[in-house]
Amino acid sequence: MKSLWGFWNRLSLVKQILIGLIVGVILAVVVPDVGKPVVILGSLFVGALKAIAPILVFFLVMAAIVQHKSGTKTNMKTVVALYLAGTFLAGLVAVIASFLFPVNLTLATGAEGLTAPGGVVEVLKTLLLNVVDNPVNALANANYIGILAWALVLGFALRNAPDTTKTVISNVSEAVSKMVSWVIKFAPFGIMGLVIESITTNGLESLLGYGKLLGVLIGCMLFVALVINPILVYIVARQNPYPLVFTAIKESGMTAFFTRSSAANIPVNMRLCEKLGLNKDSYSVSIPLGATINMAGAAVTISVLTLAAVHTLDIQVDIPTAIILSVLAAVSACGASGVAGGSLLLIPLACSLFGIPNEVAMQIVGVGFIIGVLQDSFETALNSSTDVVFTAAAEYKELRKEGEALEQKMA
Repeated sequence: MKSLWGFWNRLSLVKQILIGLIVGVILAVVVPDVGKPVVILGSLFVGALKAIAPILVFFLVMAAIVQHKSGTKTNMKTVVALYLAGTFLAGLVAVIASFLFPVNLTLATGAEGLTAPGGVVEVLKTLLLNVVDNPVNALANANYIGILAWALVLGFALRNAPDTTKTVISNVSEAVSKMVSWVIKFAPFGIMGLVIESITTNGLESLLGYGKLLGVLIGCMLFVALVINPILVYIVARQNPYPLVFTAIKESGMTAFFTRSSAANIPVNMRLCEKLGLNKDSYSVSIPLGATINMAGAAVTISVLTLAAVHTLDIQVDIPTAIILSVLAAVSACGASGVAGGSLLLIPLACSLFGIPNEVAMQIVGVGFIIGVLQDSFETALNSSTDVVFTAAAEYKELRKEGEALEQKMA
């Protein structure tokens, strides 16, 4: 038993997760009755991540601001520009794909009782109100915009505090990070439980009727992850983007696929950024910010499902209107909540652009929930892994500039 435990500890986390995934599939398919009690492990894992993530973000950001030395670059302008460009381009890709492969839907119910935002202004208003949310309430409800805002304000307020105070904040930040590493060690068991729950609860039969829709959705997300993101990384960093992209997909995208929550995956991304040797001052802010505004997967979902409704109702759409939809999808996606199914409630907002009544739009949301077991998993994997990709790309850009400046100086 001791040798088996030693072998397990020598395996990388990704290999451990793969083993947990395989065991979960076997238990769910072969002996579902045995597997059902294991489902609790998935709930415990996601619950622990969601519980620790707000505290981690608050103290990491505050510690980064308090310890930040004047003149040190944080690359945030480049990161935010990449977030916005990536989200817009994802929406544009989805619009083009929807015209190339039009989908007609059998409308579904199942979204009754849900309230969608009334417009883009309402989405932006909610974002701004989240900034000034009560800090205790922001922590309790995992409002990351509010957490970021108050952590920044408190960090700047403590910039002139005694060194002992700064040391305490730094120590608390490191302690919370250590707690996160303990939670992440249980990822293989948590993912095993999540896989069993997904297969035994939803099954795959309900997805077969929406095969073409899923094909367009997942195809767009894969295209963004494997083509659009690498192009953006290359433009910024001027180096082969694929080692970074594949590392992010493997180590961040895999856990995000099963947790289906960008917020819950923040600790995983923080750990990966540390492993990549990135600047803590940058990633402690860019990763939680990305979990809120870097929503390429959400932009794809909103665009594809909206245009599926358009094609189903035989509405004619011109190119300018389609481009407006890309912009609307990008802006709306930034307001999507970082939890499972967060982007679906923004579909009625996009549908209103084409005069589609809310009753029909909510039926499209119902379709989204039916396919959500795969759609939301791929969406979250794209959103979360892209946070790391763009954070790293921005830093690689600065390193490249410093290298070029050094070469010129030596020439």
